[in-house]
Amino acid sequence: MHEPSPRVLSGVQPTGNLHLGNYLGAIRNFVGLQESHECLYCVVDLHAITVFQDPAELAANTREVAAAFLAAGVDPKNHIVFNQAQVPQHAELAWVLNCVARMGWLNRMTQFKEKAGKDREKASVGLYVYPNLMAADILLYRATHVPVGEDQKQHLELARDIAQKFNNDFDAAGFFPMPEPLIQGPATRVMSLRDGSKKMSKSDPSDLSRITMLDSADEIAKKIRKAKTDADVLPDT
Repeated sequence: MHEPSPRVLSGVQPTGNLHLGNYLGAIRNFVGLQESHECLYCVVDLHAITVFQDPAELAANTREVAAAFLAAGVDPKNHIVFNQAQVPQHAELAWVLNCVARMGWLNRMTQFKEKAGKDREKASVGLYVYPNLMAADILLYRATHVPVGEDQKQHLELARDIAQKFNNDFDAAGFFPMPEPLIQGPATRVMSLRDGSKKMSKSDPSDLSRITMLDSADEIAKKIRKAKTDADVLPDT
């Protein structure tokens, strides 16, 4: 197989207002990568339905995330912006990779344990095999680099394991490249304004826990004033 050209694939779930963590940890970096890589940026609506979604809200949120990509500076003339569900090969390859991945690998995924919580028996099967779909997203386009936060690095390592096993099983060395993580910038993990031990999240029930990209200056100021802060004194520098 010929050496693949530098290609970036990354996505954002359409599950409500994008927040400061999404912008600093992902979308801002998407813009910079356009200078050096061929880029595909995906609104991952198939990932969103691992938990129940109202269809009308999901469609609106998908358009909102795509608009945020463009507003932040993603160039759709020279790179690709799309929503996942419009490309059926994502789901098709995910099924093939379900048959390549191993239960033991998925059992080690910490995000499933965190998201499912104490009601693991009630969690959807989709939530459990979510990392295999993420692997399909990446490998479908033979992406070489994936911008990820620290919490997603484990999923990318799984994608590499799946790619390696597929290549070995079918005696196809190099068919799927080994995607490399891109963990960039000073804000790879932006914390909640209400709980400093948790990441800023769209799913947090409190709107005061996050600063969204659509907040007004007054709303941002209100949230900062109410934010939980460190009890320690500020450092000298």
